[in-house]
Amino acid sequence: MSVAPVYDGVEIPMRAEVGLLTRNVVYRGDPIVSPADQYGAHIMIHSPGDESSVGRIEYVELKDVGQAFKLGRYPLHYHMIGTVHKSYVRGNAIHQTYNRAVTTHGVHYFRVLNNVAYNTMGHTFFIEDAAETKNVYDHNLSVRTRASDSLLSTDQTPGGFWITHPDNVIINNAIAGTDAYGYWYDMQDHAIGPSFDVNICPPYAKLGEFRSNTVHGPKKYGLRIHHGHMPRTNPCASSPYDADYLANNQTDPYWKNPQIEAVYEDLIAWKCGTDGAITEETGWVTFKNFRTADIGFCGIEFSVIDGVVDDYASVQNATCVGNTGYNDDGNKITNADVFGIVGARTENFTINGAHFYHFEHGESAALGSCSHCEHPDASSSGARTYKTNGLVFDDATVPHRIRWHTPFREIIKDMDGSLTGLGENSWATYYYNYLD
Repeated sequence: MSVAPVYDGVEIPMRAEVGLLTRNVVYRGDPIVSPADQYGAHIMIHSPGDESSVGRIEYVELKDVGQAFKLGRYPLHYHMIGTVHKSYVRGNAIHQTYNRAVTTHGVHYFRVLNNVAYNTMGHTFFIEDAAETKNVYDHNLSVRTRASDSLLSTDQTPGGFWITHPDNVIINNAIAGTDAYGYWYDMQDHAIGPSFDVNICPPYAKLGEFRSNTVHGPKKYGLRIHHGHMPRTNPCASSPYDADYLANNQTDPYWKNPQIEAVYEDLIAWKCGTDGAITEETGWVTFKNFRTADIGFCGIEFSVIDGVVDDYASVQNATCVGNTGYNDDGNKITNADVFGIVGARTENFTINGAHFYHFEHGESAALGSCSHCEHPDASSSGARTYKTNGLVFDDATVPHRIRWHTPFREIIKDMDGSLTGLGENSWATYYYNYLD
């Protein structure tokens, strides 16, 4: 399929990914025994101490590689070295693997460039202990990431990328088809495994870069930020969030640890089983210039905002298409009950610029309210306020601008009138008789 619908000048490039799996140099396991036993060849680069090893592997085909049921036996594994400025894996084709593709473990400043990974068991590109920082993943392709019961529990719901520390650079990558997630930021409370360190606090660390990535065909989420990302100036220092406390204790030394912004930008997500992008607990996080289309439930979803300042979590300049009209064979399809953006179940969420197209089917809507509030663990059923600005709807979506969810108490403040058509600082809320 090669489809690239355009909406008011914004293209959704729904094209198939193409990757070359052959190379002149082949490194492989046994072609008969390896598939039967899931026991392939592997390469480990290891020596303790910064720059103590240099491993440069490029333009090699690795096939029947990695060993299931064994920790550390990955096709390409850079292990507990520290800084590795001179090392990289570049231009390789890694396919038919039984335990990931490339593993970054206890290393920093490592480069993973222009690689193709296909038919991988478990997380394809794997950042292991949540201590790894400043590594660069640029122009890699992951196709067909498969669930595995022989590795970690998280590999039963694998991602094309499994990222445990945000301070890495993830740019220009593509994911096509996974058994669960595309890019999974699984922020650990502290560094784990051999790198265990309570002085490393990934949920509160700054974002390196997440930019210009694409994903299509995951069974669940295209981008998942799980366990939360609330970046602060000092990641491991406690910082109170109670507004009354802050108003009366500005000299408290802990308050000298303000939140900082993390901008995830230019994601293209299409034909994701559940959401194009979702974040669970969020501090000052911005999703900027996201494009989503043909998503099973929702293009963009924020669940919980951890902050006391307006606009701490926001969507900026999104394009959300409910139904492009094409399936994988190029035939027309119709979807029902899908959303463009679903807001949080807490305060301080803003949509600042979003275009919505083709949310006309069934009970679909451009906006949904109160993420996961139907769940019995939802913390509050009280009213919450969102803010919107710069919304644009195509004619088909105008009658489907909002669909309210349990508990039907959200309030949307329309800053410029683009949602309600009633002028600046107008309001939208679910109708109850007493509101008259």
